[in-house]
Amino acid sequence: MAENFQPFAHLTAPNSALYRQVMGVFVQAKRRFTVHLRPEDVHETLAGVELTSVADALTRLVEWGNLHADPDTSRVTTVEDFHRARFLYQLTECGEAAELALAAYDEALGRRGALQAVALSDIATQLQALLELARQSAPDPAKVHLLLRALVDRFTDLASNAQAFMGSLQRTIDLHDADADAFRAYKDRLIDYLERFIRDLVGTGGKIATLIDEIELLGVGPLLDITAWREAEDAAPGQTEGAEDPRRPEFERIRPLWRDRWQGVRSWFVSEQHHPSQAKLLRSQARASIPQLLQIVAALNERRAGRSDRSADFRSLARWFAEAPDDAAAHRLWRSAFGLSAARHLTVDAGTLQARDESPVPTHTPWAQAPPLEISPRLRKTGSYERRGKPNRVLDRTTQRRHLAELAARETTETAAARAALVTSRPTRLTDLGQLDPAAFRLFLSLLGDALSARTPGKRTVETTTSDGSMVIRLTALEGAGRAAIRTPNGVFHGPDHLVEIVDLTPAEITEATA
Repeated sequence: MAENFQPFAHLTAPNSALYRQVMGVFVQAKRRFTVHLRPEDVHETLAGVELTSVADALTRLVEWGNLHADPDTSRVTTVEDFHRARFLYQLTECGEAAELALAAYDEALGRRGALQAVALSDIATQLQALLELARQSAPDPAKVHLLLRALVDRFTDLASNAQAFMGSLQRTIDLHDADADAFRAYKDRLIDYLERFIRDLVGTGGKIATLIDEIELLGVGPLLDITAWREAEDAAPGQTEGAEDPRRPEFERIRPLWRDRWQGVRSWFVSEQHHPSQAKLLRSQARASIPQLLQIVAALNERRAGRSDRSADFRSLARWFAEAPDDAAAHRLWRSAFGLSAARHLTVDAGTLQARDESPVPTHTPWAQAPPLEISPRLRKTGSYERRGKPNRVLDRTTQRRHLAELAARETTETAAARAALVTSRPTRLTDLGQLDPAAFRLFLSLLGDALSARTPGKRTVETTTSDGSMVIRLTALEGAGRAAIRTPNGVFHGPDHLVEIVDLTPAEITEATA
């Protein structure tokens, strides 16, 4: 098994950086269709590296199987040159495969990803085209195949980028101490980016879920079979004479793959009972990251203002422990930092150690028979060696508390006004909601997103409750109702018209108190 991984041995060997540089030269030469390289060619590319080091690295890479060496007799002009070892080097299959694997590894680790709102629109457009083909009695196989292939490729790109971005976002949150100033400047742009994607995901994601339901009602199975059969058309014949049509086993192999791909697309946008869609989970994760970012900014501001920061204190303390000149200094630092000294009335000093050496006391000696210990009168009386002084002055934070109370009251008032603006006394069309202020519109998008995510195939009416149990929304799809437009100070929100009923479950006295 170890021999199979010899092409990766140079990663953990001493001078691994040089080995990777040498392999990089061969990969670059491969892209330029250059097959063989001499040590002098590699040395010219690697500036600042001795020729003997390059030759040694080439020898080691040949031993590990990354390179192959052939005798170089093209420049032999003397007998001494003939007997001197000269080689031409080229990449082996194992070495080239190892470099491809390392390039893919580096790309995956360095990939930052993105939340592709444009991909959502592309997927909706492709599903609309697929819906038109599903309505045809005999759709063109080439169009169906190309459309589904493009849909899967775009969806794969969307999912992988979203996964990479959320991973990089979490790393940004976890490693915010790396550059605090850069993080502050990056925070606002990142939050705007997340909010814009969440809005697109709510609007376009609901449209995609509706298109998926309509396609499945018409029958997506025949479309997937058409695609699988078209891919099986080019199956090579078997060597056995009289064997069955090679396209049939290839079709049977490909068809489950396409059904799994469609199921993957469906589970990304359509929620099942007890299984929320991946789009809903992504939306929740993106929303949860915004408060985390704000908490980090608050912690950075507090740290800059000189307030207590436990994590920074522990890091400074760890650095002081690492810089302690000896164990005695480390112990003094420990006692100063944590106050966990030995019991003071049992302090062991040089005199105590000498007395114990002269008259050892076994550990099983009863305390009544042990030598007495002298205890300070102050310690016996007060339990402390130190005199109690004047307590520290308490800072007056009345102004800050009043400011926070005003902010909380204003936020509560805006939330109550938004809830009151959205509550409907009867089922109402989205068109009739009219104009909403920004706070009411954000609440409306949240409710609409929860309702669209909870929709299941074949169900026209969906009812869901917010996570805090304070509001209920009932959403009913209307046939041929056209598009609704909701105006806000920042623009106009368009979407398919629905019948909506929003109920506030908050007790009336609480609502009146917060209004």
